[in-house]
Amino acid sequence: MLHVAWSPVYRYALPEGHRFPMIKYDLLREQLIYEGTLCEENFFHPGQLSEEHILQTHTMDYWMDLKFLTLPAKAIRKIGFPMSSALVTRGQHIAMGTLQCARHALDFGISMNTAGGTHHAFANRGEGFCVLNDFAIAANILLSEQTVDRILIVDLDVHQGNGTAKIFQHDQRVFTFSMHGEKNYPVRKEKSDLDIELPDGITDEPYLGILEQHLESLLEKVKPDLVFYLSGVDVLATDKLGRLGLTRKGCKARDHLVFTLCKEAAVPVAVSMGGGYSERLTDLIEAHANTFRVAQELYF
Repeated sequence: MLHVAWSPVYRYALPEGHRFPMIKYDLLREQLIYEGTLCEENFFHPGQLSEEHILQTHTMDYWMDLKFLTLPAKAIRKIGFPMSSALVTRGQHIAMGTLQCARHALDFGISMNTAGGTHHAFANRGEGFCVLNDFAIAANILLSEQTVDRILIVDLDVHQGNGTAKIFQHDQRVFTFSMHGEKNYPVRKEKSDLDIELPDGITDEPYLGILEQHLESLLEKVKPDLVFYLSGVDVLATDKLGRLGLTRKGCKARDHLVFTLCKEAAVPVAVSMGGGYSERLTDLIEAHANTFRVAQELYF
């Protein structure tokens, strides 16, 4: 059975004027159930990640500022959300969801978080709508437990996973692979173990060719015990912030390629949804839903 993390906490409501589409978390779940791809039994509600686990990745000073809502105004602006205890709690539930997904993936081959992919969060700060780095937190916990020895992070969000790259820059146990828009956010990029910078407007065929070439060789080279896959749909041509040219069909083919290569290599995959900012909710929900449809088709 496909185990999927979802919580009412994910829909944290933002004040008027903030256009980040939090509604997608509810609509995605409803669509997948309505069409029969998933049922209620597929979903689990993650609890709240502990302070002890947070501090395996994030600094004490940053966590205390989050916990007691004492972040400086400049730091809050970099995150891009108004600071509140609800926002911090939401980050804890999302990170716990990704950790539990990783555990389910190790048991069942794949598991998926309807939120997450908060790859712009650094150890000592947040950026770009990201407060706590869910992939980094889950990876560090699993490594510290010796549940896994080697991890490959496949970040296909349109924006570079700068926070993740920085957190693991000196950790040979985690290989960070980010394939992103060359001219997109962040302006100042960090150095992943492998960065593939894409030109504006790249279309399905060349994108998929580049991905297949690199991912196939990385699975052979890294030999990971687990893959964390950030399946952002902001690569779509319809995305307001993306600048790339993929169709929904191409985005679905991307997910099919990632899952197929990981399955053939017998490497479990923990998936977080990442970004998506298409004007039409239909484009956004359908692209995200395709990731679940492909997973269900290939694994179950």
